[in-house]
Amino acid sequence: MSAVLVVVEHDRGAMAPATLEAMTVARSLAGQLDATVEAVTIGASADELAGQLGVYGATRVHRAHDDVLGDYGPEAWGEVVAQAVRALDPAVVLATGTDRGNEVLAQAAARLDVPFVANVTDFRPNGSFEVTRVRWGGSLLEIASVDDDGARLATVAHHAVDAVPADDAAAGEAVAIDVDLDPSLARTVVTDRVEREAGVTLATAPVVVGGGRGVGSAEAFAPLQELALELGGVVGCSRAVTNNGWRNHTDQVGQTGTRIAPDVYFACGISGAIQHWVGAMASKQIVAINTDPQANMVTRAGYAVIGDLHEVVPAITAEIRRRRG
Repeated sequence: MSAVLVVVEHDRGAMAPATLEAMTVARSLAGQLDATVEAVTIGASADELAGQLGVYGATRVHRAHDDVLGDYGPEAWGEVVAQAVRALDPAVVLATGTDRGNEVLAQAAARLDVPFVANVTDFRPNGSFEVTRVRWGGSLLEIASVDDDGARLATVAHHAVDAVPADDAAAGEAVAIDVDLDPSLARTVVTDRVEREAGVTLATAPVVVGGGRGVGSAEAFAPLQELALELGGVVGCSRAVTNNGWRNHTDQVGQTGTRIAPDVYFACGISGAIQHWVGAMASKQIVAINTDPQANMVTRAGYAVIGDLHEVVPAITAEIRRRRG
C-alpha cells in the first residue's frame, strides 16, 4: 500500500503546531488514495514525537539520525527527505507551509528533480493530481495539476485547516531509516539563537491587538499593550510600524512577518495593505478600529469601530475591567 509521508517540523524536539495541520490533511488525502499516513522525523531530538504523531494518524514514524542533524539545516534536512522518498516511495510528501517547511521541500525537490507545489489549500488526487494553492501573497487562489509519475511534493498552507486528532489513534510505530549525509551539508545550519520570553507568541496567541501607522509613536502603543494584557493576548503591528522603529520586527504581522490565526484580532489604525492582510486573514474574527470607514481593513473586518483608537482602545479596556469587577 502506498503512503502519504509527512515531514515533521520541529525545533530541537518541540513540534511546530503546523505539523499537526499537515497530519490532518494527510489523513484526508490518504483516505482518497487508499494509502497509509506515515511521518519522518529528522534528528535524535525528535524521537519522542512518535506517540503524538500516532494520535494524529501516523501508522509509522521513520527516524533519521546523523551527526549532521544536531540542529536545523535546510540542505541536510532536504537531503534526508530526498533519501526517504527514494527508500519509501510514497505517493505524496507533505510538509508545513511555513518558511522552514517550504525551504526543506524545495531542497528535496531539487535533489529529486521533481515538481514541488507550495502553500496548498485543497487536494484532489483522483485522475490528474489537482491542487488549489495560495499565490501572490494570498490575493489569488490558483488551480494547478502536478504532472509527474513519482512522489508529489507539496506544503500545506499554514492555517488552511484546523489540526484535529484522528478518530482512532494509529500505532505511531517508530522505525529507523538509514541516511548517508555528506558532512559538507552542515555548512548551512542553525548555530545560535536569541531566546524570546516564555509564553504566548504572535503565532499562538488567542487574541492579538495590532497597531499600525495610525498609533502615532512607540509610546502610544501602551494602551494596546494594556488591552492585550487584559485579554491574555499579545501586541502585533504592521510593517510601517517596524519601518518607523516603533516596534521590533518580531512583532510584525504580515507576509514578511508572522501569519496569525487568533480567535480575535483587533486591528488598530491599520489600513490593511495586502501584505498585512496575508498575515491576518486566518483570524477567526477581526475588529477594526479606524477613523477611515473606507480603509481596506475596515471593509474586510467582521466588526468595525469608526473612531479615534486613542479613545476607543482605552474605553474597551475600561469596560472589560468594569465587567470583571
